[in-house]
Amino acid sequence: MKNKIIIKPRGNPETIKHLQDILKIDEILANLLVQKGITNFDEAKFFFRPSLNNLHNPFIMKDMEVAVSRLYKAITEQEKILVFGDYDVDGTTSVALVYSFLNDIHDNLYYYIPDRYSEGYGISLKGIDYAKEKGCTLVIALDCGIKAVDKIEYANKIGIDFIICDHHKPGKNIPNAIAVLDPKRSDCNYPFKELSGCGVGFKFLQAFAIRKRIHFNKLYKYIDLLVVSIASDIVQITGENRILAYFGLKKINIKPIEGLNAIKKIASVENKVLTITDCVFKIGPRINAAGRIKSGKYTVQLLIADNSEKAKKLGKKIDDYNTERKYIDRKITHEALRIIGNNIQLRNKKSTVLYNAKWNKGVLGIVASRLTETYYRPTVVLTESNGIATGSARSVSDFNLYAAVEACAHLLENFGGHTFAAGLTMKIENIEKFTKCFETFVSENITPAQMIPVIKVDAEIKFADITPKFFRIMKQFAPFGPGNLSPLFLTKNVIDTGRTMPVGKNKEHLRIEMKDSDNKVLSGIAFSMAQHYKNIHNKKPFTVCYSLDENVFKGRISLQAVVKYIQF
Repeated sequence: MKNKIIIKPRGNPETIKHLQDILKIDEILANLLVQKGITNFDEAKFFFRPSLNNLHNPFIMKDMEVAVSRLYKAITEQEKILVFGDYDVDGTTSVALVYSFLNDIHDNLYYYIPDRYSEGYGISLKGIDYAKEKGCTLVIALDCGIKAVDKIEYANKIGIDFIICDHHKPGKNIPNAIAVLDPKRSDCNYPFKELSGCGVGFKFLQAFAIRKRIHFNKLYKYIDLLVVSIASDIVQITGENRILAYFGLKKINIKPIEGLNAIKKIASVENKVLTITDCVFKIGPRINAAGRIKSGKYTVQLLIADNSEKAKKLGKKIDDYNTERKYIDRKITHEALRIIGNNIQLRNKKSTVLYNAKWNKGVLGIVASRLTETYYRPTVVLTESNGIATGSARSVSDFNLYAAVEACAHLLENFGGHTFAAGLTMKIENIEKFTKCFETFVSENITPAQMIPVIKVDAEIKFADITPKFFRIMKQFAPFGPGNLSPLFLTKNVIDTGRTMPVGKNKEHLRIEMKDSDNKVLSGIAFSMAQHYKNIHNKKPFTVCYSLDENVFKGRISLQAVVKYIQF
């Protein structure tokens, strides 16, 4: 599939020149800052020097005062507290963070992770009954609960109070809990709306620590859990999230908690300076695997482990689940691609909806993502679980998937999610109607431009522009992620130096060495682009889109291009 390349427009020339002068940087870097909305020294300082002092006052969040008071009452009166969270990365890191912090100051503490297969996402009746069985009178729900109106009514009837810490979009009615912390509430004035579920839990504990004069270091001890949540839940790494991610990366690289340290060793990245990308691809999948294959409670056991031996043993179990998960998701992805490939009607649609009762529920989100990458259109993948159809949906750039799912709400039992990802359940007999409804909405609302993958380039440059100082300053733009992506550059009329070669187990990647029209050379890696080797080797000129990174090989660090797209 041919991508469309768009070069972002340059910023205001006077603003660019102003930043050049006050920051002593070159024009390209100044323009990158202006593109990010940075126009003066104070904004640049906030960007380049993240500070915990710039975190927002947590008490601005709606219901925070009530939540803190209720938690203090529970601790003072030695009530039993249950920490509840979903089985994905955001949910399990949230539970581990809140449980670990409270466990230092309170004894009567339990945690609960719902079963993906028998309970599904969110607050469950089984979980509430578990709280009742244990004698808990307060439940702190993390990364879920904003739509659990009926479940909260049930809890109220049996004498269990709930504090909800969520970051998903609310429904029409807010649950009647003691406190509902969610920056996306329409009546919440909290200035940053893009916190992860773990981030909302962190703000709750920050408020509690402020009110009870607990030193911030007691909470900072677990900030590495928060950065894994921020990375894996694909939230915007801007504003407050960027500050939290910056310090979370520092913590995970210098002194991670035992559980994360065990995962780093298993993933063979214990000696690497981890980035947001590493958290997404090396740490996150392993944390997610237990909930996909067995139970998210094993993840929490690992993340709250208090010694290295226990963490090592649990980490091995988690890694085994991840190996099993990879086998299952590859198998189902191949089956799904074969179904689409053999059906011309499916291939010609604007959306994809697939159902197979035998598919593993735990990997449907991954499969939906892979199908979206291949066919580049909104995708829903469903299976059968406890007599109903359940599944995951993924979207393409700039198309609001949540709105498409919401348009079919009359056919659904439950749904929730974000602009680009959603989960949903429906009666099996509604699948055909849902497929038609979803396709109708997508067909009527998606534009032709949204169905073509877009490469958004920050700047066209020459290889000579990439000086050591240029790269040193550009590295300070990190942490990179949604809302603050690593700058993507474009260079035209590039040819091979003669040293490009296929690499990888199956020779599927390219170790590339190229020179531009000024004969300046840049080396790099082009993942899964071996199909271009013949044209490159034959010295056919091409345009290359790439980001810049450091390559560490046998202790030597060198600058490299990470090639994203090649166009002849």
